[in-house]
Amino acid sequence: MRVDAGLAKLLGLSRTVVAGIADADDVLIDGRVVGKSDRLVAGAMLEITLPAPPQPITVQAIPVEGLVVIHEDDDIIVVDKPVGVAVHPSPGWTGPTVVGGLAAAGHRIATSGAAERQGVVHRLDVGTTGVMVVAKSESAYSALKHAFKERTVDKVYHSIVQGHPDPIKGTIDAPIDRHPKHDYKFAVMQDGKPSITHYEVIEAFRAASFVEVHLETGRTHQIRVHFSALHHPCVGDLTYGADPTLAKRLGVSRQWLHARQLGFHHPADGQWVTYTSEYPADLAASLEKLREEG
Repeated sequence: MRVDAGLAKLLGLSRTVVAGIADADDVLIDGRVVGKSDRLVAGAMLEITLPAPPQPITVQAIPVEGLVVIHEDDDIIVVDKPVGVAVHPSPGWTGPTVVGGLAAAGHRIATSGAAERQGVVHRLDVGTTGVMVVAKSESAYSALKHAFKERTVDKVYHSIVQGHPDPIKGTIDAPIDRHPKHDYKFAVMQDGKPSITHYEVIEAFRAASFVEVHLETGRTHQIRVHFSALHHPCVGDLTYGADPTLAKRLGVSRQWLHARQLGFHHPADGQWVTYTSEYPADLAASLEKLREEG
C-alpha cells in the first residue's frame, strides 16, 4: 500500500494528517526517509515520529443567530439548528456552534464527553438544518448515548433529491467510510461501517423528488452519500455531485436536507416524545418553486 493509505489505517489518522507527517520527513522505512506516495514493504522496519498533540479545543460562548430552543427541561434541550452552524468546535472550524450558542444563552449542559462537545449525543452537518437534542444532565447523556447506539431513536429527515429514485420506497444498505482520495468526503466502501437508510418519495417533480428519510444508522454524511451513490444526490449538494444549474435555479446554496423530526424515550421517565422542526426559509421557498413548476 501507499505510505499515506497504509499509515492512516495503521494509526487511525486521516490521510491528510499522515501526509503531513510524511512531508515533514518523519516516516522512515529501514532508516530511509520516504514520501507519502512511496510504498510500504513487507518485513521492513517502519519508524514514525508523531507530531505533538494538538492543544485542547475550548467552547466559546458566542450567541448564535437563529438557534431556537424548541423544548427544555432538567434533562434535555431540544434545539432547531440553523444553517452554517456546527454542533461543537473542531480543528479548523472558526464559525458558530450549537454548544457555544447554548452557553452564551445561559443554558447548562452535561459535562460528559470531550470538553469541546460535552452534552452532545448526535450531530448534524454544518449545512444541514433541523431538530437535535443536547443532554443537560449526566444521566440523560448516558441514556441518550445508549439510545442512539441501540438505534431506538426515530430520526426523520426530509430532502429533495435529483431525479426519481426507483423504487419510490426502499432501503439503501451500503457501508460508508472516508473517501479514499478526499478527506473531507465520505463514500460507499466495501470495508466501511454498516449504514442503512430507509426512504420514501413523498412528491415527484419534473427534475427532482421530495423524499422522507428514516435513518437506521447515523454515519457522517450518510443520507448525502447514499443518495449520491444512487445517482440522486441531494439538490444543492455540490460536494456529492449535485447539478449546480438546478441548485441555482431553485435558489439553493447548500444541500436540501432537513432534520424534520426526532423521537425518543425521554431519559427522565421513559415516555416517548417527538419534536418537529419547520423548514427554514430557503428550503421552503425552493420546495414551493418546484411545486409551482409541476
